[in-house]
Amino acid sequence: MCPNCRAFITTSDRTCPYCEATVGPRAIDVRSPGDILGGLIPHARFTTTMILLVNFALFLATLLYDMQGERGGSLFTIEGMTLFLFGGKYPEAIVRGQYWRLVTAGFLHGGVLHILMNMWALMDLGAQVEEMYGSARLLVFYFVASVAGFIASSFWSPALSIGASAAVFGLIGAMIALGVRHNTAMGSAIRGHYIRWAIYGFLFGLLPGLQVDNAAHLGGLAAGFGIAYVAGEPRMPGSKTEKVWQAAAGICLAATLYSFARMVLFLSSRP
Repeated sequence: MCPNCRAFITTSDRTCPYCEATVGPRAIDVRSPGDILGGLIPHARFTTTMILLVNFALFLATLLYDMQGERGGSLFTIEGMTLFLFGGKYPEAIVRGQYWRLVTAGFLHGGVLHILMNMWALMDLGAQVEEMYGSARLLVFYFVASVAGFIASSFWSPALSIGASAAVFGLIGAMIALGVRHNTAMGSAIRGHYIRWAIYGFLFGLLPGLQVDNAAHLGGLAAGFGIAYVAGEPRMPGSKTEKVWQAAAGICLAATLYSFARMVLFLSSRP
């Protein structure tokens, strides 16, 4: 996109054909990201990759904890008590003041199939959102959508809930917002593509036998759309708008670290 008039242009344009503004290299190109594993993992981006690594690290930690002692543990099913101890969403605990669970729940997964499915979607969506909105907005979208999703889930069901899918739906909402903001053929194509993603996700959640938290998905989708619509795409580097979003991203990171610290303290206090 042209940083001046926000029109869609090609990656080879160095002067915008609409407003004739000079167009520099994209921030995503300056960082020179590359695909992972020879292209098996497409569109690798630094921030997206870091989020993926945190999710996998938490899954490994829960798996190792679950395999200790008499808990047994399984690669395909993490025990509910283990997920609770590591900060799964549990409304009864949240209303007692453990609000940090609204953050940590979004980084936990119930088994290897669960995390692989969510991380594959995040790989693709995260790369798209990071390219279009930038790293700061991606972090804010991910954090807000995940927290909003588990708030909605807490009102809907008293059951334990975990997973990155609320944040993933938030990123879908952010891409839908991008298509809505641009009343062009390209915007319509983006909007239609990601609306289909959302519909497929909700239909998958309705399949019998699956324990899917559609309330979290809906909350994440709504939050992602709303904040992305307000945020818009990145402005010129160093502008006041960009500094605000960088500060917001820093607050989200600080809140996440604080939540992880509370989770560690809670876990260490258990016998």
